[in-house]
Amino acid sequence: MDITTQNTQAPPPVSQQNEAEQKRAARAATRPGDRIFLGLSRGSGILLLVIMAAIAVFLTYRATLAISKDEGNFLTTFEWNTNLIPPKFGIAVLAFGTVVSSVIAMALAVPIAVAIALFLTHYAPRRLRNPIAYVIDLLAAVPSIVYGLWGALILVPNMNGLFGWLNDFFGWTGVFSWDGGAPRSMLTVGILLAIMILPIITNVSREVFRQVPQMHEEAALALGATRWEVVRMAVLPFGRSGVISASMLGLGRALGETMAVATVLSPDFLIHGSLLNPGGGTFAQNIASKFGEATEQGRDALIASGLVLFVITLLVNGAARMIIARRKEYSGANA
Repeated sequence: MDITTQNTQAPPPVSQQNEAEQKRAARAATRPGDRIFLGLSRGSGILLLVIMAAIAVFLTYRATLAISKDEGNFLTTFEWNTNLIPPKFGIAVLAFGTVVSSVIAMALAVPIAVAIALFLTHYAPRRLRNPIAYVIDLLAAVPSIVYGLWGALILVPNMNGLFGWLNDFFGWTGVFSWDGGAPRSMLTVGILLAIMILPIITNVSREVFRQVPQMHEEAALALGATRWEVVRMAVLPFGRSGVISASMLGLGRALGETMAVATVLSPDFLIHGSLLNPGGGTFAQNIASKFGEATEQGRDALIASGLVLFVITLLVNGAARMIIARRKEYSGANA
C-alpha cells in the first residue's frame, strides 16, 4: 500500500507570531496625529538637506563662472580687481584674515565664557545668578551694527594703550610689533568678535552645566573633593561636548560676521606679519563692502569667495561633530 505524504509548511515559531501581532497592534494603535507629525518631521529633515544642496549647487555654479575667467590664481593671488579685462582676484588675504580673526576671538571668548558659566551655575550667590544671566541674554540680542558702531567709536580709540604695551614687551616677536598707525587691525577685530560671541557660548555652556546629574557632584563631595575638584572631575567632563557645540556656534558667527568687521577694520589686500598694524580682510567683510557696486563678474567672484566660506564652515562643523562623537561617554544621554 503506497503511503503518500503531503508537504505542508511548518507554522512560524510562537515568538515570531507574537512579534508580528505586536507590530500590527502598534500600527493599529497609532493615531492619525502621530502619523502626520512623523511625516512633517521627516519632510522637514529632507527639506533641510534639499536647501543645503541647492545652496551648494548655486554657489558652485556661479563660482565656476567666475574662476574660469580669473587671470590670477584664485587661492594665492593677493589682489581683488574684478573690473580688469580679464579680471584678477584671489582669496589668500581673505582666508588668512578670516581664520586669524576667528582664532583670536575663540582664544579670548571660550575660556571667559566657560568661566562665567561655571560661576553662574556653581559659585554665584542665588540673588546674583538671574540678573547676570539676564544681562548676558541681552548682549546676545544686540544687533551686529550696534557692536560695529561701538567698536569704531569706543573700542578703536582706546586700543592705543594696549597696542603700545604689547609693542613694548612683545614687539620683538614681530606678531605684536606696532608702527603707531590707527588700531584698525586684526587684533581689534578679534577682540570685537570675542565680545560678540561671548554671550552665545556662555548661555549654551551654562545650560549644559545645569544638566550635570546631582548625584555625580554629591558623590565627589562625599569622597572629600573640593568645589574646584567637583567642577574638574564631574562638571567639565560631563559638559565637554556641550561646550564644544557652544564654541562651534560662536565660531560660526565669528566666521560670518560682516557689518561689525567692516566698520572696525581698515581693509587692504596684504598679509601683515603683525596683528597690530592696520590692514587685512575677511570673506564676509569683503562681500558686504563690495557687493553693492560690483558688476556681474564681480558678483560671481564674491559668490566664489562665499563658496570657500561655506566649505570652511562645513569642515569646522564636521570636525566638531567628530570630536563630540569621540566623547559620547560624557554626553548627558549616557550619564
